[in-house]
Amino acid sequence: MTKPMTVDCPTCGTAVEWKTTNAFRPFCSDRCKLIDLGAWASEEHKIPVSPDAEDDLFSEDLPDRLH
Repeated sequence: MTKPMTVDCPTCGTAVEWKTTNAFRPFCSDRCKLIDLGAWASEEHKIPVSPDAEDDLFSEDLPDRLH
């Protein structure tokens, strides 16, 4: 018999069994899931990019929009 795979909840660190019946995986609960979502919404979590990435994305090379 194999031991079920477990992961740590990203919010509180509780061991969570990784299975399809766990609706909140990788989180242990809806509360931890919403705490993590709130952290992304308030920009506490960010995906790192180079400082010039935004300048490259919004450069003057884009065509003017007609209104």
